[in-house]
Amino acid sequence: MRYVEEFRDPVAAQDVLRAIKDVVTEIGATKEKPVHIMEICGGHTHAIFRYGLDRLTPDGIEFIHGPGCPVCVLPMSRIDECVEIAERSEVIFATFGDAMRVPGTRKSLMQAKADGADIRMVYSPLDALELARRNPEREVVFFGLGFETTTPSTALSIQQAAREKLGNFSVFCNHIRVPPPIKALLDDPYMILDGFVGPGHVSMVIGTHPYDFIADDYCKPIVVAGFEPLDLLQSVLMVLRQIRDGRAEVENQYARVVPEHGNPISIAAIEDVYEPRPTFEWRGLGEIDASGLRIRHAYQAYDAEEKFSVGYGAGPRLVTEPEGCACGQVMTGRIKPLQCPQYGTGCTPEMPLGALMVSSEGACAAYYQYSAADDVLEAAE
Repeated sequence: MRYVEEFRDPVAAQDVLRAIKDVVTEIGATKEKPVHIMEICGGHTHAIFRYGLDRLTPDGIEFIHGPGCPVCVLPMSRIDECVEIAERSEVIFATFGDAMRVPGTRKSLMQAKADGADIRMVYSPLDALELARRNPEREVVFFGLGFETTTPSTALSIQQAAREKLGNFSVFCNHIRVPPPIKALLDDPYMILDGFVGPGHVSMVIGTHPYDFIADDYCKPIVVAGFEPLDLLQSVLMVLRQIRDGRAEVENQYARVVPEHGNPISIAAIEDVYEPRPTFEWRGLGEIDASGLRIRHAYQAYDAEEKFSVGYGAGPRLVTEPEGCACGQVMTGRIKPLQCPQYGTGCTPEMPLGALMVSSEGACAAYYQYSAADDVLEAAE
């Protein structure tokens, strides 16, 4: 527990909470007129509820849960295309476990596996590479999914496949970028956002400067945060102090992990293998320019979209959300999970209607896992 206990010290937490309360009072924020702080990362959403920070902080703070869960923001059409690839008899489809139970329009990957598709859960794209080496007669497709955090490992795996000339390995690329959807939210006239708690893991890769536009162009503060309770409380305090002082800056609370300019090796791998897509569809946000990545022509042999003629290479497929599903509204901060009419009844972790109830970073899953029992019962009534 070394280097962890100090970030869970209850005495230090009480000191920060008192400072937060003082600044909230200075700002004049109340339950009726709160400060709206968006935590972009789904990992932060789960930490907030795991440690009860939403209940410990003053009523004058309203946490808005952002679109920082890559499984949650993936449109249903992409899950449909995963199933389409996985159901080919020659394919071994490799995926992270989080994506297995996300519903498509016909079925989830878990249901496709039950129906006979050869779908295997892996812990990294390197596992998928090993599957390709061991099964030269089969096509191994890795479901490349995630923000800038997981993008480098997929890029390095593609580079390794190219070095080994593994012709039976490819990636169905659904890697996406954090800054473009933040800009889309800031441009939304219906969104009320006073500041941001920035993602820690993504920032380990890209650094802090990709967020400069938030402060420079939109005059909103953002503080890159760690994932322990004191990390988050200190970051909230830093955001509040910027608001109180009339400042808008990019600050780095997670400096013990996040370098200002990111990880140069990871960035180089990303730039070598990927290029921005002109546009990419986000669940709840629609098409966002330059928000997704695609595999460059030089690595086309490892692009599953090209190999199997699916996805944006074959033209985007717009799929309507299931009736009653409010994932888009939750992800854009318009409503809280408890306000969704399906929460706890038509949508549960056992039988999810939407991705937010499935993913380990989904806001609905966080509410369901960590909310008090009376909240869950109230939502189910």
